[in-house]
Amino acid sequence: MDCKAKAYILSIGNELLIGKVTNTNASWLAQRLTLLGYCVERIIVLPDNMDDIVEEFHRAVSRADLVISTGGLGPTPDDITNIALAKALNRELETNPEALEMLKEKYAKRGYPLTPEREKMAKLPKGARPLPNPVGTAPGIMVETDSRLIIVLPGVPAEMEAIFKDHVEPILKSRGRPYFYREKMIRVKGVPEADLTPILRRALKIDEKAYVKSHPRGLEDGVPVVEIHVYASSSSEEEASNIVDKVEKFLIEEIRKTFGQSASISPLN
Repeated sequence: MDCKAKAYILSIGNELLIGKVTNTNASWLAQRLTLLGYCVERIIVLPDNMDDIVEEFHRAVSRADLVISTGGLGPTPDDITNIALAKALNRELETNPEALEMLKEKYAKRGYPLTPEREKMAKLPKGARPLPNPVGTAPGIMVETDSRLIIVLPGVPAEMEAIFKDHVEPILKSRGRPYFYREKMIRVKGVPEADLTPILRRALKIDEKAYVKSHPRGLEDGVPVVEIHVYASSSSEEEASNIVDKVEKFLIEEIRKTFGQSASISPLN
């Protein structure tokens, strides 16, 4: 598939790598970004290690149009994402007045003092913009560099999702939709995945902007069930829809012609 609007997702936290926490943030973000017209090319899970985070920010910014990270924005010693980002961009880390005011208001309402550990969450790379956190305390971070957009979000899912919906999504929409994404699902019962493969291979050649992927779903009534996912991205909404419709039609016709009554086919969209 042709893609000119690439996105990288960086998931930061030892808890992800040891299996203590399931990385739901990455799948949630990938779905949102895809529907917004971005091609998610990498999802990378990183430890709370300065060198690793700096290195991956470097790599992501050099390759992607949009970089979104989650995790490492809190007050504890292992929360170092803001510091790593500043190093990766070779920018000074400074206390952002707007971010500091957000924290003061949050903690004043809760009756807590603004300690140095809490003030750390207001330190942003020079030129960065804080994104208000309507659920928690740590603000998100937005930085633009060489036409690339970097968004840094908290790791707590409720906080990450709230900042994305309230602030990040409107920003991305205001920049214009890079691509239109369309998809369809076909459920095939009675034909093993391996036997469908030659048809899927031919379907992939219909249009370079289309992608076809099969997903076996086990047995039902003693026969195999396979779901086929068809999707396409295009700068034109009409073209994306037409491509998906064309591939779906080809698959249904070819499966029926090849397997006859052995195959039960039902679109899932």
